[in-house]
Amino acid sequence: MLTPLIALLVAASGTSADIASKQVSPGLLKSAGAKYELSKSNSAAGTSKGYGGAKGKAAVQSGVPGVDSLQNWTGSFTAPGFDSNGNPQSVWPFEMVGRPPERGDVTIINSPIVPVVVDLLGPDGKVAVFNGKPLTLDPSRFIKPVVQSPEFEPFPYATGGFTQFNDAMFRTEFAERIRTKHGDDNGWHTLLFPRVKQQQRMQIPFGSWFFGTAPDGSIFTLVDESAFVTALFPATVPVDNTTVIGAAELAGDMTTRDLSVLLFDNVYLFQGSLANCCVLGFHTYDFEPGDPSNGNRERRFVFSYASWISPGLFAFGFEDITALSHELNETFNDPFVDNATPWWLSLDPILGGGLCQNNLETGDVIEVLSSLPVFPIQTHGMTYHPQNEAMFSWFAFQSPSTAANGSYSFPDETTLTTLSPGPLLPGCVPAN
Repeated sequence: MLTPLIALLVAASGTSADIASKQVSPGLLKSAGAKYELSKSNSAAGTSKGYGGAKGKAAVQSGVPGVDSLQNWTGSFTAPGFDSNGNPQSVWPFEMVGRPPERGDVTIINSPIVPVVVDLLGPDGKVAVFNGKPLTLDPSRFIKPVVQSPEFEPFPYATGGFTQFNDAMFRTEFAERIRTKHGDDNGWHTLLFPRVKQQQRMQIPFGSWFFGTAPDGSIFTLVDESAFVTALFPATVPVDNTTVIGAAELAGDMTTRDLSVLLFDNVYLFQGSLANCCVLGFHTYDFEPGDPSNGNRERRFVFSYASWISPGLFAFGFEDITALSHELNETFNDPFVDNATPWWLSLDPILGGGLCQNNLETGDVIEVLSSLPVFPIQTHGMTYHPQNEAMFSWFAFQSPSTAANGSYSFPDETTLTTLSPGPLLPGCVPAN
């Protein structure tokens, strides 16, 4: 466990008016809603910080070929649909973390937790100060609750057994595939092994951030996505230590065999303007070229970025590990961010909002629902709020679902009870 950072008091940066002009109301976050993805304009294909685009993917069970990354398995499902260009497609390849369900293996994935301290800089380049306190957001106090959370410690689930959250969902959504010919459970598990790593630091220049005070008195920040990405991803090959990921890779704290967690304290993103707020997290990988030492295979450092969320900031019960659970579960089900599916539509029957997408992003389906989006879990003397997730059968348009109990969502089976309409054209226009 890392020793909590003792923040040094620094001289006021800029005038009080400069800093005060960047203060926003916490009500902005509730009205804006939650998002969990990078804007497509941030794609950096062909550079050292690519965000996806696996090559050579095949409908086999042996993992993505030619790639130096975490343990993964591949497969495909069949369903009528259309690709992003509106062309008919019926076979949908995918890759997932771990090993195939039929093998009955126990796969343990290292999951380094890298705490990231964020400094908000004033006009003079020093840490900004508001009401006598430096605007530094330090996640150190949340490390222990995260490690003890259902993401990393076992909890009894009705269908997945007594295990970690993501393993329980895997075992639920592929329940039909882990039964032996005698009807027994073959013992298949995919587990995360957390280890807290060296703290990293990110400094955000003035003009690229806003801040506010949460109902519990803690500080939150909204950071321009482009500034965040610049401070996060290496810009050079080989990497240097001027970015969070570059420094973590050089320290050996993030490797290609890991599913890393970059842990923040109430750090959320906006895309261009506050009208495009708020991204609570994302999962992707840092791409680095291979060399003879690894057989010239492209290197993929898979990770999730998420913040510990203060209570009362977002609507519908999103707090503590909601964003982390969303991102880790999506990483399990789509580690290289390229699992295409038939177009699907998720609509909130109460408020009318919704999402139209064509990817296997398990949390996105639920994030727009105002009813039952989180699943409270009481353990270690506190209540955690992981998000409910859509399962594989929902994306594969399987009716009935092949998951345990014929369900489409986990852990709360009542969150999703019906499939998306389909088949749909791009933009979720009915094909018929």
